[in-house]
Amino acid sequence: MLSQEKIARINELANRSKTTGLTEQEEKEQKMLRQEYLSKFRSSFKSQLQSVKVVDPNGKDVTPDQLVKTKRNNLNYRQ
Repeated sequence: MLSQEKIARINELANRSKTTGLTEQEEKEQKMLRQEYLSKFRSSFKSQLQSVKVVDPNGKDVTPDQLVKTKRNNLNYRQ
């Protein structure tokens, strides 16, 4: 994820935008930091989803085919 300093800066800019407002430069910085945060969040979330295995109450693997295909493609890509 992002460093604690960047997260603190995101929060600082968000709070300031609600109270006193931001300069044009700060708005650009805020937008850039948000984009970086969302990019890292999405990447992390995709990794988590790709490690999911769905099992029914009988113990049968019922992982959706699309997820299985994505896992296989990522394993082939890494090798």
